[in-house]
Amino acid sequence: FSEGKNSIGQRFLQLQKNNFQALALVMFAQYMQGGTFGRAVKMAEDVTDLAKRCAAAARDSPDCLKPLVSIFLDRVCEEENLPGFTDCCAKKDPERNDCFLTLKNSSRGFISPFERPNAEAACKNHSQNQHLLTEHFIYEVARRHPFLYAPTILSIAIRYDEMMKNCCRSSEDLTHNLEECFQRQPIKEDGLRQEHTCGILHKFGERTLKALKLVQISQKFPKADFVTVSKLVTDVTNMHKDCCRGDMLGCMHDREELLHYVCTNQDILSSKIKQCCEKPLLQRSECIVNTENNDKPADLSPHVREFIEDKGICGRFAQEKDTHLARFLYEYSRRHPEFSAQMLLRIGKGYEDLLHECCKPGAPEDCCSRGEEELKKHIYETESVMKTSCDIYKEKGDYYFQNELLMSFTKKMPQLTSAELIKFTKQMTTIGSKCCQLSLDKLLPCAEENLDLVLGEICRRHLRDPINPGVCHCCSSSYALRRPCIGKLEMDEQYVPLSLTPGLFTFHEDLCTAEEEKLQMLINLIKYKPQITQEQLTAIKVAFTTMREQCCRGGNPQACFAKEVSFLLHLTHNGVYAGGGISP
Repeated sequence: FSEGKNSIGQRFLQLQKNNFQALALVMFAQYMQGGTFGRAVKMAEDVTDLAKRCAAAARDSPDCLKPLVSIFLDRVCEEENLPGFTDCCAKKDPERNDCFLTLKNSSRGFISPFERPNAEAACKNHSQNQHLLTEHFIYEVARRHPFLYAPTILSIAIRYDEMMKNCCRSSEDLTHNLEECFQRQPIKEDGLRQEHTCGILHKFGERTLKALKLVQISQKFPKADFVTVSKLVTDVTNMHKDCCRGDMLGCMHDREELLHYVCTNQDILSSKIKQCCEKPLLQRSECIVNTENNDKPADLSPHVREFIEDKGICGRFAQEKDTHLARFLYEYSRRHPEFSAQMLLRIGKGYEDLLHECCKPGAPEDCCSRGEEELKKHIYETESVMKTSCDIYKEKGDYYFQNELLMSFTKKMPQLTSAELIKFTKQMTTIGSKCCQLSLDKLLPCAEENLDLVLGEICRRHLRDPINPGVCHCCSSSYALRRPCIGKLEMDEQYVPLSLTPGLFTFHEDLCTAEEEKLQMLINLIKYKPQITQEQLTAIKVAFTTMREQCCRGGNPQACFAKEVSFLLHLTHNGVYAGGGISP
């Protein structure tokens, strides 16, 4: 084992000292988010010293033979004054690691936002203590993004260091240059995507993650054969397993091996990744993920009817179920880059259900011929939902589109806080602005795959603090069907409406300028009266807008709001007010 790829000495030799120590710093900062920079650096140095000894002469020492994650957690548990970690440290691995992973907190505000340093001081620091500054950046990013993969953090740190060099090269126009230097990087999005992947693995298991990666890789590399794609799927899944359980050294090594394989086999994979493979190692992965799909083979037939019409499919399904289903998913996905990965998984699930039914003894001979109709059903459902949503977005714009989403999701999930409902619906509205302008061949992958990230965040929120049984069912039953399931949810019948308290519909002067105040009123209204009809809601929104415009024109908006709000409550209780307008 000590000679294997998982020993600490081997990892040290593979990664070399600087990379090893940087990865160790990431691991300690992510496990101990509240720990100081000095403590994290000291622990990273200690483990690096051990790794160096193990790589040199002490390979058979008991400390060198321990699993990597155990070595790191042993070092954490040696520390004193670690509130909250005592229970975890009392457990044995792998339960101890699982316990530590549950303590990771990626909530916004858990740690104060990263402060932009003074321009002149930052450049002085960079010229005098470049290594220390980079280490501090890695620590600050890692503790704020505990699910961000270590290789991603290191590649972000390289970009940060390059920007600092560019900005601080000249002392002239220093502030202007540094503004450019501290541009916000897409760290949050990277962290969300990786937390999302880990969420799929933990909730739905390895089989589901493999199916998702099979679809994505088949779309990315449609000229690659099934055996090559299957190898990549296994390697990518194993990498995510290491990354998701917190083994960041294993994560780094797996990614390096994967990138080496991809870049040395460009001829059988893709002609579009040459430039990515010429980049430094830590920048290759992001480049390959973001590069466009390779062209389909010119001789690829448009249909896969052999999976329905062939007489031997039931025999193959019985003998090698998962391989047969994987072949279908591979063949269908490589032909359809215009479909979202989630929709292709639903098509795969529909095909599996069809075979379960049609391969039973006594099933009608033409049973499988229904497959084409089932296929069309899945395609139509997804395309019509996305098209309808985009039509509403194009017609109504950001503000009213978010209003529509808020009405729907407040009824489905009234247990969410107003801030959560506003955040999630704002994210969905951003997807509308990003995807609805795209051509039809790009619309579905953009819309559903981005929406899947938001729904994943809602489901992880449900795991931490259960929302309601409907959400529980949708988040737990099937990954592929999660989006249609949440879409079909209606009002939560078990929800106990809010009581009418003095503060529920009290408006302040900032209603005249703050958009969120208006959204807050809408949420409170639905939580107060979940049974409200669309007609009532429309009338109240019209009356509310009129009230707001009239009161905000006057000299004392708050007094005006206090007087007029009773009219809104009258509408809420007594249905639509026929006269329109607001009370005289």
